[in-house]
Amino acid sequence: MSRMLTRKLLPVRNILPPVTKRTSHVHRQRYDVIVVGGGHAGTEAAAAAARVGAETLLVTQKTHTIGALSCNPSLGGVGKGHLVREIDALDGLCGRAGDWAGIHFSILNRRKGPAVWGPRAQLDRQRYREFIQAELLSTPRLEVLEGSVEELLVTDPNPEEPGRHRVTGIRLANGSRSISASSVVLTTGTFLSGSLFVGHTVSPGGRIGDAPSSSGLSQTLRERLGLRVGRLRTGTPPRVLKDSVDLSLAKLHPPDSHPTPFSFMNTRTRCKPEEQLPCYLTYTTPGVERVVRESLHLNCHIQQDAKGPRYCPSIESRVLRFPGRRHQVWLEPEGMTSDLLYPQGLSMTMPPDVQLRLIREIPAMHRAEIHTPGYGVQYDYVCPTQLSPALQVKNTQGLFLAGQINGTTGYEEAAAQGLWAGVNAARWARSLPPAVLSRTESYIGVLIDDLVSRGVNEPYRMFTSRAEFRTSLRPDNADLRLTLKGSLLGCVSSARRDEFLRVKLRLQDAEAALRALTLSPAGWRKMMPGISVSESKNGSLSGMDLLQYKDVSFEMLASLFPEQLSPHMEFSERLKIEAVYKPHCDLSKREVERIQKEENMSLPQDLDYFSLPVSLSKEVREILDRFRPSTLGAATRLEGMTPAAVVNLLNYVQIAERKERMMNRSNAGHQEGRGDDLCARNASLPQ
Repeated sequence: MSRMLTRKLLPVRNILPPVTKRTSHVHRQRYDVIVVGGGHAGTEAAAAAARVGAETLLVTQKTHTIGALSCNPSLGGVGKGHLVREIDALDGLCGRAGDWAGIHFSILNRRKGPAVWGPRAQLDRQRYREFIQAELLSTPRLEVLEGSVEELLVTDPNPEEPGRHRVTGIRLANGSRSISASSVVLTTGTFLSGSLFVGHTVSPGGRIGDAPSSSGLSQTLRERLGLRVGRLRTGTPPRVLKDSVDLSLAKLHPPDSHPTPFSFMNTRTRCKPEEQLPCYLTYTTPGVERVVRESLHLNCHIQQDAKGPRYCPSIESRVLRFPGRRHQVWLEPEGMTSDLLYPQGLSMTMPPDVQLRLIREIPAMHRAEIHTPGYGVQYDYVCPTQLSPALQVKNTQGLFLAGQINGTTGYEEAAAQGLWAGVNAARWARSLPPAVLSRTESYIGVLIDDLVSRGVNEPYRMFTSRAEFRTSLRPDNADLRLTLKGSLLGCVSSARRDEFLRVKLRLQDAEAALRALTLSPAGWRKMMPGISVSESKNGSLSGMDLLQYKDVSFEMLASLFPEQLSPHMEFSERLKIEAVYKPHCDLSKREVERIQKEENMSLPQDLDYFSLPVSLSKEVREILDRFRPSTLGAATRLEGMTPAAVVNLLNYVQIAERKERMMNRSNAGHQEGRGDDLCARNASLPQ
């Protein structure tokens, strides 16, 4: 199935197995890994654990909601698209599911460099859910159980491992049986003691139509394990009937003419270019702000203390924070045959009748009808600084957490954590050491390091600006960075490994062919009169060097050297991007090597970190001041220290030492000169 989109497409009914399979009982008393929750984190965790070789059980309240898109019908974006590509490079599900269910593909941020491009797709909700369910229900070593978990089974720890407790399984709700496991992954999303808010109405739940997780599970985390638990909130907009919206009053935004797949295994998407659906852009009006302000007394969710998502706020929060502004509202399709639109930007929790008044203040929706009202959710989360980089709870052996329970927001962030927690839960069950991803090799590493070393005080979202080495952590090279590592960990299929090795070898051959093409700058200008190679440039330039120029494409070079380059046209865009970023990547690599080489360099103990004239965040300065590391290596191991901060600190100390040496030499020379003058004067005195 992983290669299905690289071949002739078959009818969906011939590819996807039936998704009506429900399991009300299990076939064994003990599993290697139990995953609790069937959302984006849970599905990736369960699939990853099974791929690694663990006998895995996924427990979810409703089998038919596995893989449901609870909020927006989209995947990817700036920063988030990077995560999807990395998940796919590790053989995760969501990238291939996005290619199957996508109905509108686009690359965001194209005006900037490829390192920060954001692959994104609007999704058909039903297709996405069907794909995920089909994948899980056909995965070897993975069983699915429909049920609710009442509590964790906790016992004394293994004295040979760190921790004060050990998880040994789960107990199902309603007095049901217990199931044993070596490790448990909790991916409860917004369901952990979840509450739904609409106006003044509050009801238990994590998603409309679904009950919250058992209160016993939250109680186990708080009281039995002694974990610090906080409260966060989020929300979703009303769903609007498409036929009731006048789309002629909104701005049409078509998809890309050539859809770009998320998965490295796919050369095309299921949806043909001409079949894609458009999105529409409109804006709020002063009437929207008026309705918000007039209804604040009817809205208890907005008055709560729980922190909401700063980067995806409700319309109430946007109006209160930025009064008088016009705010974007995207009207997005929910599926190929769906009669609903998703008004992104209009998350709201006021009473349903007020919601209808508000959306009708927008010209394109002046006659709109609401199918499902918007609502808010509040839920428990575990402060993620209590986790290791393997996403294991530090004080509890065998317990792993992933997704919104760790304080994040978004499908992609949840899926990334789920995959890595699943890998490590399986490794724990098999008595293998934990696997760790660093900030220098992946956005997943950046995400996890931010969570476990810094924690959160609001729902965490991924941005490209969070990655210090983003020029080398690009969407196009996620396979080169991660697939081999995933293969060594056992979470990558043989088919993906073989495809990766083919691509890697072909790219190496293509780069070698480009480097073998060498001419003088004058020679290149003669062959390509339009290029902007400086006449003062000396030496020779290779084809790889020339690709660094903005006005030179691989296709142009292939037309000049068809015999050498035409066989590599499959990778034309990747080769161009690699050439453009090679100098930056080489610099980043040298910086990392410098850190490793200078690990034993002493740091002055009297440094005033708060006044150092160097680019360090306030948080990093506080960490350095509190712990006062004696060496650069000790600084790199402090929680919260980033590679960029270490490089800047290294540069500062080396420059300061160089200046001190020069000053000492200057002072020594000055003293020596004064001594010579004194001797000369003494020699001239009468004896």
